[in-house]
Amino acid sequence: MKCLFLYNPNSGKGKIQKKLPLIERMLKTRYDEVTLYATKSAEDLQRKAAEGAAEYDAVVFSGGDGTFNLVLGGIGEREVDLGYLPSGTANDVAHSLGIPKNVKKALKVILGGRREKLDCMQINQTSYAMYIAAAGAFTSVTYSTPQRKKKRFGWLAYAFECCKKYMRFNSFPIEVTCGDRMEEANAVLILVMNGRSVAGFPVNKKASMQDGKLEIAILRERGNLGFWGRVRAFFEIISLFLRGSKCKNKHLLRLEGDSVSIRAEEDVVWDLDGEKGDSGNIGIQLLSRRVTMFVPKNKKI
Repeated sequence: MKCLFLYNPNSGKGKIQKKLPLIERMLKTRYDEVTLYATKSAEDLQRKAAEGAAEYDAVVFSGGDGTFNLVLGGIGEREVDLGYLPSGTANDVAHSLGIPKNVKKALKVILGGRREKLDCMQINQTSYAMYIAAAGAFTSVTYSTPQRKKKRFGWLAYAFECCKKYMRFNSFPIEVTCGDRMEEANAVLILVMNGRSVAGFPVNKKASMQDGKLEIAILRERGNLGFWGRVRAFFEIISLFLRGSKCKNKHLLRLEGDSVSIRAEEDVVWDLDGEKGDSGNIGIQLLSRRVTMFVPKNKKI
């Protein structure tokens, strides 16, 4: 059997290169042929993932949630086993699946874990996301924070960027259709979730990547936000992230289903797994059991 290992040398703090001998040695205990490839750009990563899905039995990769999204986009509808060594800043996919950040322990998941079919999301019939599609307050911080700051400060870089640039968030009009339900609202934040973790917090703790449904949380406000409206919304966002499914307030709308359509203005930009995605209207379809992945042997996913 053949395995391709892809790694982003700039993800996290760039420590993965020091682990390459260990990675190659351990993967060779399962695979007859192991190819290591350092990606040069997002386009290169996606292209190589597509080639790997066609030529190899498994594609193993290291990086953050953005790297995961690019690999997912590269493999598309192809059938291939995926193995993940999380080395990014937030690692929400890994948190949702219980994959440890320690390289040796993550490799043991690939070598001794189990293969599972996981749900993912298709966006506007053209792209994919594994765990989150989001818009509104603070969502652009994951892709606008400079890589050098993430490497130096880790998760704190996101907090610094929020304080520096994104406190003056606004509400925006949306129309949401989920199953037979249609809602109109002025939204501050929209989360369409397939995983348990968002920005390192268990926002969707009771969910599963095998439950065949999307969980949607929309924080609503009335019209334009003034100073005190922003203060209130800020604390409601904090409550949502800290309390997750236990968060209850009259401004929070929750929906679930296997698809959702959201009409929004063109200046609304969507965050897909921590990467800048489509703008304006968006249609999200859950693809049930579409991704084959190695997960921890005894973890509930």
